[in-house]
Amino acid sequence: MKIAVSGKGGVGKTTLSAFLAKRFAAEGRNVLAIDADPDANLGHGLGIKDCSEIVPISQMKELVSERTESTPGSFGGFFKLNPKVDDLPEKLAVPSGQRIRLMVMGGVKKGGMGCVCPESVLLKNLVQHLILHRDDVVIMDMEAGIEHLGRGTSRAVDCLIVVVEPGRRSVETARRIKGLSGDIGLKRVALVGNKIRGEKDREFLRASLPGYRFLGFIPYDEMIIEADLKGDFAEDILPATQTAFEDILRNLIAFATDEAGLEQ
Repeated sequence: MKIAVSGKGGVGKTTLSAFLAKRFAAEGRNVLAIDADPDANLGHGLGIKDCSEIVPISQMKELVSERTESTPGSFGGFFKLNPKVDDLPEKLAVPSGQRIRLMVMGGVKKGGMGCVCPESVLLKNLVQHLILHRDDVVIMDMEAGIEHLGRGTSRAVDCLIVVVEPGRRSVETARRIKGLSGDIGLKRVALVGNKIRGEKDREFLRASLPGYRFLGFIPYDEMIIEADLKGDFAEDILPATQTAFEDILRNLIAFATDEAGLEQ
């Protein structure tokens, strides 16, 4: 399973990513959890001690220079477009328990659009390796977009989950991500509604996003909100929340493995 999770900041995508990683690991699967959001928080959700001290790969200047054969700090020069990356998961992934390992990608903060720089090339090649050539379950916690994905990897992503909350900005972000995913040929895109206070919120999301596939709805849970503010994973949650997470996982597996899902 190769799953990418995206959505507007603060909607709960890191909480969902952490749940999926923990749940697959509990089933005996080896999981690579990829924090591809510049505001890295997935390590906290996985309970990794001192995870804020992990240096994102995009900031490892010597590694970027070595693998891409570029000059540190330079822009616009020559560098390798296919750097060696297959050994990096074993070298850089941080363990969380016996079956989960975390890799923090970091962001490439350059002005303008379409940045082709050594950092972005290394990250995209690494993501391609993880998705196309690894047997692990891969859970990618992404920013509000699909920056690290490309046409070469989109077909191998089993599902892009867009987490959305009741609100116009979140809905617009979901639409934008769906459009971007279509541009690179990513077929399976589904939504998860979060912070749902009742049927009125569910109907708002369904009405605002007609034709979108929903995997489920997570109820508004103060324990999740508090844990998220602290940068932790909520171990104590409402029974209804646990049921919602399990329903989402079951629907995700069914959707991601159903060839008919490509026609949705």
